[in-house]
Amino acid sequence: MRVVLDTNLLLSSLITRGGVPDRVYRAWEGGLFDLLASEWQLRELRRASRYPKLRKYIKPAEADAMIRGIRLDALVLDELPEVDLAPDPDDDPLLATAIAGRADYLVTGDKGVLGLQTVENTRIVTPRRFLEEIVHQGR
Repeated sequence: MRVVLDTNLLLSSLITRGGVPDRVYRAWEGGLFDLLASEWQLRELRRASRYPKLRKYIKPAEADAMIRGIRLDALVLDELPEVDLAPDPDDDPLLATAIAGRADYLVTGDKGVLGLQTVENTRIVTPRRFLEEIVHQGR
């Protein structure tokens, strides 16, 4: 199963250990699904993790370790197709990652992206719903 995790989910995983976003991230680390990411997303993750409002919650070294782990163990796409699907154009590269990687799921808490429900063959679900579905599937 191929899955794209929203950048905000990854940031939340770093901020609140044991929460739903962190459990989703740990499910990937535990081998329950294949993670898809893009160079765009890894740059965005690094940039966002250094926002002044997040620096009190996220240590740069922790974010860098997450990025290294994703680079090492995920399928990281260099090139993305141009898409114009999201209500917020800043979310289009995430949708492009799902399309280019032929993802089964895009996991996000973003209401605008969730409102799309699917993009091509990718289901768009909340982190909680995703956990429920992978547990239900016996994974």
